[in-house]
Amino acid sequence: MLLTIDIGNTNIVFGVFEDKKLVNHWRIVTHKDKTEDEYGILIENLYRAAKIDMTKTKGIIVSSVVPPIVGTIEGLCQKFFHITPLFVGPGVKTGMPIRYDNPHEVGADRIVNAIAAYDKYKQSLVVVDFGTATTFDYISPRGEYMGGAIAPGIIISSEALFVRASKLPRIELIRPEFVIGKNTIASLQSGIVFGYIAMVDGIVEKIKQEVKTNPRVIATGGLAHLIAEGSKTIEEVDPLLTLTGLRLIYEKNLGDKGETV
Repeated sequence: MLLTIDIGNTNIVFGVFEDKKLVNHWRIVTHKDKTEDEYGILIENLYRAAKIDMTKTKGIIVSSVVPPIVGTIEGLCQKFFHITPLFVGPGVKTGMPIRYDNPHEVGADRIVNAIAAYDKYKQSLVVVDFGTATTFDYISPRGEYMGGAIAPGIIISSEALFVRASKLPRIELIRPEFVIGKNTIASLQSGIVFGYIAMVDGIVEKIKQEVKTNPRVIATGGLAHLIAEGSKTIEEVDPLLTLTGLRLIYEKNLGDKGETV
């Protein structure tokens, strides 16, 4: 079995694959101050609850955009699994050419998502990842990572509003029935959710105008479904895209072929 770990600023997502099948996955809050033992005990409990034998894990691959936690996760893998994990980074084979001014600047999660999406569709794509930041990544018809855009995530945008405007209450992020809200909560939900949908559709449309390839638009990340429900441009939501991409990269590195990050 293969354990895939995607470390984001807000959440860590774990996935267990048996061959190509994802048998289980979990999402936990990212805590930079947790120890390897705390994370290890948590993972043990998750495996036990899912009735998965930890000793059958033969490989681990990790993508991370949170440098302070990398050593902790590596320690947990060595202590609880007796495995040195493969980290997605410079020198790791991806099979995808990176057409970025400095390929080392691209977040590992963006490359991983691009690889999974292109493996599935084999055409030009825009991948929108709704995480702490919202990223838009364009993949060419030839399977090249071409770059993209980065915007503040919907959660941190909302938090900035609540912090700076003391009279505005924190709200549940759901899509309201109407754009014109009749109370403060509905007005906030309208402005945040519909405003974000408009931003996403606007950026995707501008990407399409620029590349002229009519890319398929895939969304992933924790809030992808919320925005996709009202979006005119998002065609599919795949919340497990990153885990699939990690599996593909692990398989490519077993065979030691392809482009490097």
